[in-house]
Amino acid sequence: MNIFSVISLAGGIALFLYGMSIMGSGLEKLAGGQMEGILKKLTSTTLMAVISGAVLTGLIQSSAATTVIVIGLVNSGIMQLSQAIGVIMGANIGTTVTGQIIRMSDLSGDSLVMQLLKPTTIAPIVAFIGAILYVFFKAPKKRNIGQIMLGFGILFTGMFTMENAVAPLRESELFLSMFAKLQNPLLGILAGALVTIAIQSSSASVGILQALSTTGVVTWGSAIPIILGQNIGTCSTPLMAAIGASKGAKRAAMVHLYFNVIGTIAFMGILYGIKMTIGIPFWNEVMNRGDIANFHTLFNVVTTLLFLPFTKVLAKLAMLTIPDSETEQQDSEMPILDERLFNSPAVAIQQAHSAVEKMASHARANYAVAIPLLFSHDLEIITQVNAREEIIDKLEYYIANYLVKVSDHDPSEDNSHVVSELFAMITEFERIGDYSINVVERSGEIFDKEIVFSASAKEELMVLDAAIKEILELASDSFRRGDIRLAERIEPLEETIDTMCEILHHRHIERLKSGKCAIESGVVFLEIITNLERIADHCSNIAARLIGSESEDEEFDAHELRRRLHDGHVEGYNDLLASYELKYISPIREEIVI
Repeated sequence: MNIFSVISLAGGIALFLYGMSIMGSGLEKLAGGQMEGILKKLTSTTLMAVISGAVLTGLIQSSAATTVIVIGLVNSGIMQLSQAIGVIMGANIGTTVTGQIIRMSDLSGDSLVMQLLKPTTIAPIVAFIGAILYVFFKAPKKRNIGQIMLGFGILFTGMFTMENAVAPLRESELFLSMFAKLQNPLLGILAGALVTIAIQSSSASVGILQALSTTGVVTWGSAIPIILGQNIGTCSTPLMAAIGASKGAKRAAMVHLYFNVIGTIAFMGILYGIKMTIGIPFWNEVMNRGDIANFHTLFNVVTTLLFLPFTKVLAKLAMLTIPDSETEQQDSEMPILDERLFNSPAVAIQQAHSAVEKMASHARANYAVAIPLLFSHDLEIITQVNAREEIIDKLEYYIANYLVKVSDHDPSEDNSHVVSELFAMITEFERIGDYSINVVERSGEIFDKEIVFSASAKEELMVLDAAIKEILELASDSFRRGDIRLAERIEPLEETIDTMCEILHHRHIERLKSGKCAIESGVVFLEIITNLERIADHCSNIAARLIGSESEDEEFDAHELRRRLHDGHVEGYNDLLASYELKYISPIREEIVI
């Protein structure tokens, strides 16, 4: 093997890695809209988590990448360690898909069908079709399919290049001697781990071993320790990703390491125990690409089945390795927006969505105590309100910056639309928080100036407060669930609140004119009414955006929707409006003693 063969080998490895990377990227983009659904299912059972981890890794062609995503989700608090363990196990199974694809090179037969199915024939055809789809079509779905096909073709081109480059090694005494030494299990495991760490992919490392198997010198005895070492080496990427992350994320990375290390030790113990007692007849026989792929799959499936009943033991081991400090707070009020997820934009967007949900929750919690504070100036509760408002302001800044970075990593049209909608939701919930603070601040003014509201004013405020609490609940729940039916209930309630505010505004002006209400209390009361009305307006904006996001009309107009609703042209709207008027307007229209 001369210098030109080494250069050819390096080029083949480069093409192989690049082909695997763009094929995985294309698959991920194609499945991007479904990844959120897959991840939601992880909350059910460990078995479902294993299946989801295997499916996700099969799509993106990298167990290390899946584990990094899991670490990001654990770090952000979206996923618990117990859920992450199942996904990590499944990721080890999913990563064997690449090897099974490569084994197609071993297809044999003289028939036309078998000749067409051989990678040497089909790979160039697939790559050519992929290039046409990717270069000449603008539709994102077609371009993603083209990228997958291109990656497939480039991957096999790299494999063929590697095979041709290593072909002279079958005559090399040095190479034969080196592989003989790798029959030492410790050296084989070390070699497999180091190569995988160097190229950051066990799938690629296994692919290189499959290419070397064409020389005819790779035996079962030398390949098995290498394959096991490759599974340990793939743990390096998640371990590096966990640096600087939360303790939960670090524990997830440690679970990945323990799973592969303990699995390797157990497998080696069983195999070498059998070899030393009854013997393994095929130990010194040549291993082909299919054998390598099958053993890689067998190891990960068997190890997963063995560990499945002991996930709690793995979690306990990780927690013992990375214990909590006595003073550490377990639940942070500020969700962590993890940049490790940028390589999976659909997951990163879901993380941002969860952070906006947190923002909405804080805004709603602040409003819940705003009206009661007008009548009981509780400094402890006011301190809590101010702390939540500070978190809302920080979240607005952090989520906005995070979404900008997500857009930079994936400027696709679908993701850009979702990001734009989240930007708008941030503004709506932040403004709701601001108006709630405005009401709370009136509490201090009422306390300092010893302002007293009349009994009728208090009763009116309590009815309006109930309506605002309901519309806030509808807005936050419809956003969290993506529930359009809930969103459709908001506009009739908002119109009802507008009517209520008009009635209360007029009634209070009459009290001021008649001298039954002091000027200072009257001004404060009207300010409170105005702030509550604006909270309802922002809830209406949230509803319109949610309804618009589900509309098939590309030129959806929220103002036109409101006009049609208010004109009674939308089925069910008038019925909802009537029910809300009965619930909230009727009580304040009744004669109240002033």
